[in-house]
Amino acid sequence: MSADYQKDGQIAVITLNNPPVNGLGLATRRAVVEGLNQANADADITAIIITGAGKAFSGGADITEFGTERATQEPHLLSVIRAVELSGKPVVAAIHSVCMGGGLELALGCHYRVVAPGTAVALPEVKLGLLPGAGGTQRLPRLLGLETALNIIVSGETVQSEMLAAIPGQKLFDLVAASAESLREEAGAFALKIAAQRPLPLVRDLPCKHPQAEAYLQFARNMVKGMSKNFPAPAKCVDAVAASVKGKFDAGMQTERELFTQLMFTPESRALRHLFMAERAASKIADVPSDTPVREIRSVGVIGAGTMGGGIAMNFLNAGIPVTILETKQEALDRGQATIRKNYEAQVKKGKLKQEKYEERMALLTPTLSYDDLKHADLIIEAVFEELGVKEAVFKQLDAVAKPGAILASNTSTLDVDKIAAFTQRPQDVVGMHFFSPANVMKLLEVVRGKQTPKDVLATVMKLAKKIKKTAVVSGVCDGFIGNRMIEQYSRQAGFLLDEGATPQQVDKAIEKFGFAMGPFRMGDLAGNDIGWAIRKRRAVEQPGMKYSATADKLCELGRYGQKTGAGWYDYEAGKRDAIPSELVNKMIEQHRKDQGITPRKISDEEIVQRLVFSLVNEGAHILEDGIAGKSGDIDMVYLTGYGFPIHRGGPMHYAGEVGLVNVVQAMNRFAQNPHDDAAFWQPAPLLARLAAEGKSFS
Repeated sequence: MSADYQKDGQIAVITLNNPPVNGLGLATRRAVVEGLNQANADADITAIIITGAGKAFSGGADITEFGTERATQEPHLLSVIRAVELSGKPVVAAIHSVCMGGGLELALGCHYRVVAPGTAVALPEVKLGLLPGAGGTQRLPRLLGLETALNIIVSGETVQSEMLAAIPGQKLFDLVAASAESLREEAGAFALKIAAQRPLPLVRDLPCKHPQAEAYLQFARNMVKGMSKNFPAPAKCVDAVAASVKGKFDAGMQTERELFTQLMFTPESRALRHLFMAERAASKIADVPSDTPVREIRSVGVIGAGTMGGGIAMNFLNAGIPVTILETKQEALDRGQATIRKNYEAQVKKGKLKQEKYEERMALLTPTLSYDDLKHADLIIEAVFEELGVKEAVFKQLDAVAKPGAILASNTSTLDVDKIAAFTQRPQDVVGMHFFSPANVMKLLEVVRGKQTPKDVLATVMKLAKKIKKTAVVSGVCDGFIGNRMIEQYSRQAGFLLDEGATPQQVDKAIEKFGFAMGPFRMGDLAGNDIGWAIRKRRAVEQPGMKYSATADKLCELGRYGQKTGAGWYDYEAGKRDAIPSELVNKMIEQHRKDQGITPRKISDEEIVQRLVFSLVNEGAHILEDGIAGKSGDIDMVYLTGYGFPIHRGGPMHYAGEVGLVNVVQAMNRFAQNPHDDAAFWQPAPLLARLAAEGKSFS
C-alpha cells in the first residue's frame, strides 16, 4: 500500500505514503479510493482527512511511472478526484510542506482544505511542456480568481501558502493552521466542526468570473507569445484557463483534456520531459550506491584568482563554505578579489542580493600567496593555465601541503586527469571538476573520473555539486571529456563550411535560428580563439592526420583572438559585445579558398544545421561506446546546461531520436561524399549504425 488508513474516533485519516514526495502512483491512487470506500462504509466515521506522510502532502505524479502503462491505469487521477467529490462524507485535505501538480489538483477536488504555513504550492506542468491535466486549470481559477490562477499555471513557479492565504476573497484554504506540527490536530477539529454540514461544497459548482475576462486573456496571450516562442504549452495554458470563465465546468474539463493530449505529443514536451528525467538520472552513477559514505567538505581551497578561479570560489561562498584563494602575485590576488566584490556588488545593486549577505560571503573569503594556507582545506581546486607542465607544478605542491584525505581537483577542460593524478603520491584523492565559464553562472559541472578516483570521492563531489546548485555529469578520461570532445567536431564542421562557401555570420545565423544561444564563430570570439589554436597545435603533434580548415589558424595569426582583443571572426567596438561582420575576415576566407583551389558554392541553412548537430551526435555515440559517458541523457545534459543547445530540442542525442537515427545515418553518408569534408569522421559510430538498423533511439 502507498497510502495508510487509520481511524481516529469519528475521523478516517488517509495518509499518502510514497516517498520521497508521495507521488501519486497507481498503488497510491488505488489506496486512496479504497480508503474513501472504507470510510464511507463505516457508520462510525463522519469525516475524512487526506494528508501526506513525511516532508510532503504530494509532489504530484510519480516520475517512476512516466511513460509506462501504470501512469494512465485506472483509477487515474481524474477518477480519484471524482471519487473524492462523490464521497458521501466530507473530505478535508490537510496540506503541508509540498503541494504541487497532481497533489494540488487532488487537494482542489476535496471539499475543504486546511494548510500549514510554509507550504510550497505549484502547478509546474508547464515546465514539462504540458498543462495541469486533472482539473487544475478549471478549479484553481474558481478558488483564486482568474488572474492569480493564470499566473501560477503559466509560470509553473512555486508560491508560498501564506501569500495565497492573504489574497482577498480567496477560497483555496478554509483554514491556515498555526504550525505544521499542529496541522493534523487542527484539521481534525475542523473536520468534526463541518462533518454534519450539507450539501458538501464542490469547487466545480463555484462560478468563475472576471469583470474584463476577454481583455485580460488577450493581454495574457500577447505576453505569453512574446516570452515563449519555442514552447506551445504556455499559450495552451491560457486557452485552458479561458474555458473556466467562458462555459460550464464539464465543458472546461473537456477543453483541458483535449489541450493536455495535444501537448503530450509535441516534440517540445517530449524534450522537456526528457530533460526532467535526464537531470535526475545524471546524479546517479551505475556503480556508486546512493548510500556510499562521503567525505565532509567544510572548507575549500582555490588555486588561481582569475576569471575562472574567482567564479569557482563564488559558488562555494554562495553556499556558505569558506574559501581560501591562492595566487602567485599580490597584484593578481587583489585583482581577483576586486572582481568577486564587483560581481556581488552588481547583484546588490539589482536587488538580487542583500547587503548583509554580500558581507557574509566576502567574510568567508581568505586570500593568500602561500600554499601552506591550504593545509586545512577539505577540497582544493586548481584553476590555472591549461598546460600540463603548469598543472604538474601545482599538483606536486598540493601533494606536499594538503592534509591526508583532502580531495584534489583539476578544473582542466581537456587534459588527462590520470596524468595529473600521477603527479601526486595520492592519485586516489584526485578528480576532475570542470566548471564552465562564467563559473558562478553556468550550471554545468563535468566530474571527471580518473582510473583511481574512488567511489567516495565521486559521491562527495556529486553531493557537493547539488549544494552549490550545479548539474553534475560524470565523464571518463579522454581528450576533452564529453563536452569539448564533441564541440571539436562541431567546430571542425564550422571551419569546413567556411572553406566551401559559407560566411561566419551565415553559419552562426543558421544554428541560432535552430535555437542555439550562440553560433560557433560568436562562441569562439567569446571564449578566445587562441584556446582552439593551442589545441590544434597539440593535435598536430599527437594526431597529425586530423583535418582542419586553416581559416581559424590564419585568424589567430592576425592576432584576432576574439572579444578580448576587440577582433575575431567579427569586429567589436570598445565596451560592446555586438558582433559586427568583418570585411577583412571575409576577404581572408575568400583568399584561402583561392589558395586551396576551392570554388565556393551556395550552402543551405539546413545543411549547416545538420552538419553541425549530427557531428555532435556521431561523436556522442562514440563517447557512449567508449564508456566515457554512462548514458545518452548525460550527454544531453552537458549540451543543454553547458553549450547552449536549445532546450526545446532536448539535447543532441534526444534530437537525433526525434529526427530518426535512420535519417541521421543517411545524411552522414551524404556528407561523407563531400571531398572538402572528412569522410572518415562521417562513418557512423558502430552504436549509431546498430541502433539505426534496429529502428531504435539512444534512449
